[in-house]
Amino acid sequence: MNARLLIGLTIVNAVMLAFLLARSGATAMAQATLPVLRGRGLEIVDDAGRVRASISILPADPTAKMPDGTTGTTETVLLRLINSKGRPNIKIAAHERGAVALLAGDADPTWVQILAESGNTAIRLNNQDGRSRLLSP
Repeated sequence: MNARLLIGLTIVNAVMLAFLLARSGATAMAQATLPVLRGRGLEIVDDAGRVRASISILPADPTAKMPDGTTGTTETVLLRLINSKGRPNIKIAAHERGAVALLAGDADPTWVQILAESGNTAIRLNNQDGRSRLLSP
């Protein structure tokens, strides 16, 4: 009889232990899942530790000289997708005056830029040989 009692208690203890372990694992998983990721920036790195994607907020710079001859930039949110060689092949920027998207090829300076700023739109194309074209309405 004692052997049956010991086996029965062992089975009850094993079931209780399994129940408690399963319950604590579910609780730990629920606590690790956050509904919102908040921060001032985000970087995603590959296995070698190289940044392959980033989202950052660039501060306003009233003294920056722009390619179109204007001066100053507003605060900008910038998304970069970067290839394995460290070149940002995709950039998307949003700021108070509008947005810009840049798609770059593997040969510098090959790129396409889409602009929607201050009520104007344009597409700029640039080939590796230096030829460029501006398309606007």
